[in-house]
Amino acid sequence: MQNSTDHMALAADREEDAPQQPSQFAQKPNFPPLKPDEISDGQIQFREIPVPGRRLTPLKKYWLEIYTPIYEDMKIDVRTYVKDRRRRVQLKTRSDTPDISNFQKCADFVHAFMLGFDVIDAVALLRVEELYVESFEIKDVKTLRGEHLSRAIGRLSGKGGRTRIAIENATRTRIVIADTRIHILGSFASIKIARDSLCSLILGSPAAKVYSKLRTVAARVPERF
Repeated sequence: MQNSTDHMALAADREEDAPQQPSQFAQKPNFPPLKPDEISDGQIQFREIPVPGRRLTPLKKYWLEIYTPIYEDMKIDVRTYVKDRRRRVQLKTRSDTPDISNFQKCADFVHAFMLGFDVIDAVALLRVEELYVESFEIKDVKTLRGEHLSRAIGRLSGKGGRTRIAIENATRTRIVIADTRIHILGSFASIKIARDSLCSLILGSPAAKVYSKLRTVAARVPERF
C-alpha cells in the first residue's frame, strides 16, 4: 500500500515538472474599439444628396427639423447648396462622430425626405433600426399606357387617398406615390406586404379583395414604429 502511494506521488511530481504543451488553438485577439478620428483612416467623408425642384420649397420650410437631429443628435455636419443648378444637401463627418453608421442613417433620412416623405416619418430612419426605403415603378409590375396607367394610379391612391392610407395603417408603413414611381418606408416584412397589395391593385384586383387579404396578413406583422 505504501509503495503504491509513493508511485502516485512520484507521478504527480513528474507531471508538475513536465513542460507545458502549447495550446493548439491561437489566442483570441482583443482589439480596442476605434476612436472617431480613426474611422476610415481618419479621413473625413462627404456625401451629396440631390434636391429635386419639387422638394426645394419643402426643404426650405422644414430645414430646421432636418438640421437639428442630424447635427445635434447624430453629430454630422450638414449644409445646402440651392443657388446653382446642382441643388444638393451635403453631409460631412466630424471628429466627434460617435459611430460611422450615423453617416449612412443621415443620408437615408435626407434621401427619404427628397423622395416625398414627411419629416416626421423620415426621421424614424434615425431613431429605429431595420427601417428601409424601397422604390419601384408601375411599369416594373405591368406595362400600362394612357388611360390604363391613369386608372392604375387612381386605384393605388383611392378617393381622397383612402386606399393608400388604409394600406399604410394596416402594414404600418408610409407610402409615397410620385407619378409612376412608388416609394415605401417601413420594416422588411411590412414593405413586402404593402408592395404585394400595391401590385395587386396595379394588376386590376378590386380594392375590397385587397383589403380582406391585407387584414389577414397584416395581423401577423409585429409593430415596428
